[in-house]
Amino acid sequence: MEPLRVAGDAVSMTRMKPLKTPPNEAFWFPGRWIGGISLIFGPLLLLTAALLRLPFHYFYDAQLTAYAEHPALITAAYTCYTLGWLFTWPGVITLARLIGMRLPTLAVIGGTVVVLGLVGRVFHAGIDHLAFQLVDAQGLEAAIRAVDDSYLAFHVVRYFNGMMMVGWLLIAIGAYRAGVMGWFRSIALASMFFLPFGTLKGTRGETVFLLLGLCIAFIPLGIKVLREGPRPSRKAVIWSLAFVIGEALFIWLSIVFPEIMRH
Repeated sequence: MEPLRVAGDAVSMTRMKPLKTPPNEAFWFPGRWIGGISLIFGPLLLLTAALLRLPFHYFYDAQLTAYAEHPALITAAYTCYTLGWLFTWPGVITLARLIGMRLPTLAVIGGTVVVLGLVGRVFHAGIDHLAFQLVDAQGLEAAIRAVDDSYLAFHVVRYFNGMMMVGWLLIAIGAYRAGVMGWFRSIALASMFFLPFGTLKGTRGETVFLLLGLCIAFIPLGIKVLREGPRPSRKAVIWSLAFVIGEALFIWLSIVFPEIMRH
């Protein structure tokens, strides 16, 4: 009798009614508001970081020396740089979505390669942070020696270096061919191919112009994305405010009670 009951259950499952509410085919991740804000603030943070580091030589020994002499300034610069890359990925996905409406294959490949390149840059930011902590913990000379001795050490993210470069070309070509950007802004976006990368890389002569090109490419698109479409619902606003307040509270608690971060 047991097999008959199982078979009956299987038959009943095949006769289940479809969902009353159809899936929202208009939904996309990360959404218009997060994507649009990302397109605006990500490049601005990166440009701010480059300008803050402009007075110092770009190689690692000079960057560590600058941190030893101006810890607040260099910390602010590298914080903006890290946040800039973290806040840029939703904008890249938004751009890939717009490209994908006409060129899905190029959008998928270009968007994926750029995001993987952003992961590599955030990884480098983690190395930079550790190197600066070595200055505080063991002194400038020891920190420079540690970075110098381990500069070419193996790590798998090193193989993302090519993606940091090629991805911008692919997504810029897609943006132009799909009609998302004109030729000038597409070239400005493609110029990110030449942005220096690696451990403790400061601002070189061309860095400011390359990041300015990213601003030219992304910020008008971000404004357009935010303007086109309805305002967020009250529920979305409430959830967003709750998240922001909760995150601000966590940051405040971690500053006032640093022991929290040890657990």
